[in-house]
Amino acid sequence: MSKTEIASVSGLRSPVRAGIIGATGYAGGELARLLLGHPLVKVEALTSQSHAGQAYGDVFENFRHTDLICETENPEELAERCDVLFLALPHGLASQKVTAELLSKVKVIDFGADFRLADAAVYEQWYKTAHHGREVLREAVYGLCELYRERIKSARLAANPGCYTTCAILCLYPLVAEGVVDPDSLIVDAMSGVSGAGRGLDLGTHFDEADGNVKAYKVGTHRHTPEIEQALSQAAGKPVTISFTPHMVPMNRGILATCYGSLTASFSEDGLRDIYRQYYGNEFFIRLTKPGVLPETKWVKGSNFCDIGLAVDSRTGRVIVVGALDNLVKGAAGQAVQNMNLMFGLDEKMGLEGCPVFPG
Repeated sequence: MSKTEIASVSGLRSPVRAGIIGATGYAGGELARLLLGHPLVKVEALTSQSHAGQAYGDVFENFRHTDLICETENPEELAERCDVLFLALPHGLASQKVTAELLSKVKVIDFGADFRLADAAVYEQWYKTAHHGREVLREAVYGLCELYRERIKSARLAANPGCYTTCAILCLYPLVAEGVVDPDSLIVDAMSGVSGAGRGLDLGTHFDEADGNVKAYKVGTHRHTPEIEQALSQAAGKPVTISFTPHMVPMNRGILATCYGSLTASFSEDGLRDIYRQYYGNEFFIRLTKPGVLPETKWVKGSNFCDIGLAVDSRTGRVIVVGALDNLVKGAAGQAVQNMNLMFGLDEKMGLEGCPVFPG
């Protein structure tokens, strides 16, 4: 069956027409891969400021089977051709492009940070740039599907969460919401593959600099910190402040977050697992590991899954929660497709059910 025929069977007049603004970064490329394989999506347009006029298959040789051409960016014109626009741009740009008029014509899913934080002043403090979209910020919905699914369904503007953020929030949210950890004790140590730094040239991501090396960076200052705190504050019903330390490790993709919290009472590991089953037992993309097994990045690579496992340290009265996901899929492009599916009334899993790649 063609995509048009599948759309008709699914109750749609035609496939969802999608445009990607910023299609030649790592996240944009991963999104194009997922959308081209989606049974109810037609990729209408790809834009790139640096590769306009080039065949997409010349920019990414893995797309040589497609006939897509990189276009110049024109959101207003694309809004006339598309049902949804994905913005895979650096922070500070989306808030200048997304307007009430644009949202009256097309749904928008923003990969950047511009609409993730509800308070524009907090955004400006952490990102050191002005927020130009305060008018539409009020209607932006934080696109962490497992927690905000019902709001996403009716959204015109979804703010796709960050990769570190997705992993840390999913790991800690049930414990904070149920009050079984002291929210003032939370520590997140997380590691990311080099693709998390983006496709631009940077000395720190050169092979000779990154290979065989692990380093902490932006200690106490990483911009995903307020995003994690925002969600956990909502869970706790009061302001939450965490310690967050990111690390770069010499692999191309993946996030591993190790999260620590002091328990408010004596809880068994089985009791805590029951809490996670209560929150995530019916969530397809969250896989709870078996007792004694903790997540590894190789088991989620190339997939939209987030694996979560935990252990109780009875000696210190702490719980240690470990989460793993692919930063380019569940941490970016896959989560964006999941948001799109919800926003258009499609099966949330559509186009995303593939098994992780191993070995990767």
